[in-house]
Amino acid sequence: MKSILVTGASDGIGRATAELFLDHGWRVGVLARRGEVLEEVFGGREGAVILPGDVTDEGAVDAAFDRFLRAAGRIDVLFNNAGMFGRADTIDGITLAEWRAVVDVNLTGMFLCARAAFGRMRMQDPQGGRIINNGSISAHVPREGSLAYTATKHAVTGMTRTLSLDGRAFDIACGQIDIGNARTELLQGIIDQNPDNPPPSMDVAHAAQSVLHMAELPLSANVQFMTVMATKMPYIGRG
Repeated sequence: MKSILVTGASDGIGRATAELFLDHGWRVGVLARRGEVLEEVFGGREGAVILPGDVTDEGAVDAAFDRFLRAAGRIDVLFNNAGMFGRADTIDGITLAEWRAVVDVNLTGMFLCARAAFGRMRMQDPQGGRIINNGSISAHVPREGSLAYTATKHAVTGMTRTLSLDGRAFDIACGQIDIGNARTELLQGIIDQNPDNPPPSMDVAHAAQSVLHMAELPLSANVQFMTVMATKMPYIGRG
């Protein structure tokens, strides 16, 4: 049974992805701060390993990865998904605490989880594995009022490229998925508030299916960067 650890698995893209992998017979570690939600969603699901923890806490991350390794025997894939947007504002309205909160989750948390996965993939037998980082359309172009989020997502791209290079010697592949307007609970709230002019959106299942495609490739092949988004998003040119 192949194994994947999904961070930010209690809702949104992480939850949809974890559920899809379980449906396909994978052993799935589900990591998120809200342990009670993980129990509600994944408790009793065959193949699910519930891992309550905060990705910004170094000790909690290492403990979660060790627990999953004991349960699964190895870590084939990490979906490095946990993230937060933060309060929308221009730079002069963003407090240092707000900046640090976004950086802690989106960048430091992703670093801690990638480090934990990389080290264990390097040591396991057979050696190797795959890390899939969740970037964003904001890794390319920003939304208004998203300075902290956009800065961290650009940094994730640099992390992805470096992990790809450093992982070659150990059969560790790294790719990035940049997702635009998947219809999660958060986006559905925005749609509900704008019934006459809703933002273009796509079913979150398409994002999860894209992660599954990346994960199922042999380690001799890698999707380095994938963009999957609602077709009519104003991302390309003047559309």
